[in-house]
Amino acid sequence: MTKVGLLTRFLIWRRNHISDSKFVMLLSIIIGIGSGIGAVIIKRSVKYIELMLTRGFSDEIHNYSYFIYPGIGLLIVVVFIKFILRKPVGHGVPNVLYAISRDSSLMKPYQMFASVITSSLTVGFGGSVGLEGPTVSTGAAIGSNIGRVLKLDYRRITLLLACGSAGAMSAIFKSPIAAIIFAIEVLMLDLTTAALVPLLISSITAALVSYVFMGQFSVYTFEVAEKFNLANIPFYILLGIIAGLVSLSFTRIYNFVEDTFDKIPAWYTKLIAGVVILGVLLFFLPSLYGEGYDVVSSSLKGDYTQLFKNSMFYSYRENTFAILIMFMAVIFFKSFATSVTFGAGGIGGIFAPTLFLGANTGLFLAEVLKFSGYESVVSSNFALIGMCGLLAGVLHAPLTAIFLIAELTGGYNLFIPLMIVSTISYTTITYFVKTSVYTRQLARRGHLFTHDKDKMVISLMNVNDMLETKFSTIHKDANLGELVKVITTSKRNVFPVVDDEGVFYGVVHLNDIRDVIFKPELYNKVMVSSLMNAPMTSAKKDDSMEDIVEKFQKTAQFNIVVLEDGKYIGFVSRANVFSKYRKMLKEFSED
Repeated sequence: MTKVGLLTRFLIWRRNHISDSKFVMLLSIIIGIGSGIGAVIIKRSVKYIELMLTRGFSDEIHNYSYFIYPGIGLLIVVVFIKFILRKPVGHGVPNVLYAISRDSSLMKPYQMFASVITSSLTVGFGGSVGLEGPTVSTGAAIGSNIGRVLKLDYRRITLLLACGSAGAMSAIFKSPIAAIIFAIEVLMLDLTTAALVPLLISSITAALVSYVFMGQFSVYTFEVAEKFNLANIPFYILLGIIAGLVSLSFTRIYNFVEDTFDKIPAWYTKLIAGVVILGVLLFFLPSLYGEGYDVVSSSLKGDYTQLFKNSMFYSYRENTFAILIMFMAVIFFKSFATSVTFGAGGIGGIFAPTLFLGANTGLFLAEVLKFSGYESVVSSNFALIGMCGLLAGVLHAPLTAIFLIAELTGGYNLFIPLMIVSTISYTTITYFVKTSVYTRQLARRGHLFTHDKDKMVISLMNVNDMLETKFSTIHKDANLGELVKVITTSKRNVFPVVDDEGVFYGVVHLNDIRDVIFKPELYNKVMVSSLMNAPMTSAKKDDSMEDIVEKFQKTAQFNIVVLEDGKYIGFVSRANVFSKYRKMLKEFSED
């Protein structure tokens, strides 16, 4: 029996014996296991590569390998994508957002493994990015492809994609609660209450897989030296504002570097430019190497000496002025290191760079306050809360930031300052920019999926599905008599006017000519060209349905003509669009 036959038999059996809701729950367990294993493979691969390359490095000695390693990793990644895979890999979360908003939540099968390979090489060799984005993309691709193979509808494929994303997030950060909030807030999914159950199952399952292979300890060890102190509220407000401004700086640098590299036509030129810039940055600031896990862990203990590790500035680690300069340099140039890694062709995520920036921003402010005489400030607390502020600002996701940092570190005792800084940072950056680095490109192209269910449903419709072609055409040189003959055999009241090549000239509306069609004496005298009207607007087959709806609103037309290179193809009617919209909205809203 063929595989297709087996699958068909299974699907028939499933429909007869397992309800849709229970089947999705079973699938969410499988997806949770798959995404959890994917997270473990990525994390372990990076650790092994990094240990292999940097084993034996002395903290006190500057090592020139930091200039070389990232370039080797980026070269391998670019060659793999360009000449072996020969398909675009893209960046994690934007890939998922695009799949949801424009590709009916369908992701390519190769996306289940491509990000695992490319991100492991990028980060393992020192690319200044994180692993969470590729991990989320891998989990989402697993969920999407399971749904596609089992021939599920869009709504359930989207749910399984979300399960994979949440599972991956839960596994790599060991944070099942934050993973669910991430799926809702960052992926912008409008989920029903019933849909949350599979999301919970997948998140918990993936976390358990992570516990089995990587232990139950928190990703970052943190001990609360002092609980929330009301006297520090002004400092937390200040930290929130600074976190928002640093987030804005990161966002603008990221966008600037991305736009700059996009203008470079040749892939090898991008690679060379990125490798040189990244190599120079890591040569002078080795703390920017890779994920920055050790630097963040050190910051959460109030220790900033990790910034000087393997650096030519190691001997200045006790100098107050040098410490402040190093903080500012690391915070500023981390944004460039991350952006250039992406621009050169590396694959990774921005969670880890954001955590790195947040920890150092918070610790930097704490040290400045201490130097200013405020000895009561606890450095480790500010480092932790700074991480929350940068996540909220860069990702535009304050809730995800609060719960992720609390789960990552066990810092639940600082929930109030986490909320204060997260809210202020998010408010600060959104005053200047309305989209995050995740959503900027999608928003500019009109491809952004949102919580607005109306817009979401419209974005899933397309002109081809709405196109009506059963209209009787009339030649532009025809007379009224010939038009009447066409009218008698047509069931429509709109008649497109074309020439021999099918080029569109206008339309004749039956209601506009009722006063002349019953006057035979005019049949040979009145020409169609004098009866037709030129529509106020037209559409193309590749127009988005959002554009079509906007044209209906602006023109008040009931039918919009669709043209290709000026030639008539058909019409899109307001009634059909509305009918299709109501049907899809009902399907999507069902539990």
